[in-house]
Amino acid sequence: MSDVQIGKSQVYASTLGLGTNAVGGHNLFANLDDEQGKEVLREALRNGITLLDTAYAYGHGRSEELIGEVLQEPEFDRARVILATKAAHVPGQPGVMDNSPEFLRNAVEDALGRLQTDYIDIFYIHFPDNKTPKNEAVAALAELKEAGKIRAIGVSNFSLDQIKEANAEGHLDVVQDKYSLLHREAETTLFPYLEANEISFIPYFPLASGLLTGKYTGTEQFEKEDRRLKNPDFQAPRFQEITGAVSQLKPLAKANDCTVAQLVLAWYLKSPHVAAVIPGAKQAAQVADNAKATDVHLSQTDYQTISDLFRF
Repeated sequence: MSDVQIGKSQVYASTLGLGTNAVGGHNLFANLDDEQGKEVLREALRNGITLLDTAYAYGHGRSEELIGEVLQEPEFDRARVILATKAAHVPGQPGVMDNSPEFLRNAVEDALGRLQTDYIDIFYIHFPDNKTPKNEAVAALAELKEAGKIRAIGVSNFSLDQIKEANAEGHLDVVQDKYSLLHREAETTLFPYLEANEISFIPYFPLASGLLTGKYTGTEQFEKEDRRLKNPDFQAPRFQEITGAVSQLKPLAKANDCTVAQLVLAWYLKSPHVAAVIPGAKQAAQVADNAKATDVHLSQTDYQTISDLFRF
């Protein structure tokens, strides 16, 4: 598995990572099992996936704790793992964000404790607040980077203007935001600035809540209380438009000897705009399947065909 440099930092991460919101994210998913979550982490590491992407918001720190526990096991070497975490959520105050220097300094120290490590490879401000100047927030992280507590600085869910403000002193290494074949806004809003300033981009929700895996046909009927119905991508006629496009990926997947999900992940891995892709997983078997995407080498023609299928 190949590695990629994160921004201008000295961090080199595997191009396929693991999003860990379903590892310890009991506030996000029902019926999660911590031991199963730890097995997901082990499977990732055994498959050469060394970028683990977590956050305080995933289980109010529980995801970080489980990662810390696994990395204490003799089988694994912390020095070979790239730990990325995020903070902004104020504990005990749902929906309240804080980007103040004091909050971020405390958040880094708390995360170090939960992860059982003395440095964090990539630290993101998870969401913007509405009061802290973004250059001041990043300046606090730059001090922590200088002190060796973190190695790369990122922001997540920031608008372009907020990214520019955060990068006023050129400290920003990486941006994480929503981007997939179904949601391409970043191509015009973010990518030109990021590439001009040597800032890496890592998308979240790359498989779009399973829509890009081929498991939906477009004929599904969801119960009224099903939270998927709140997502416009699952509402007619867009749902049928998406599943129709995904069905056209099946012959391409067969030709490349892979699944639809692996084909889609390979599309991100080939994209010149994407540094790394971080699909999540609840089961170890999903991780092993995702890892096989690194063996899929798309031709430029297939890459363009996939890209064009989802321009609607």
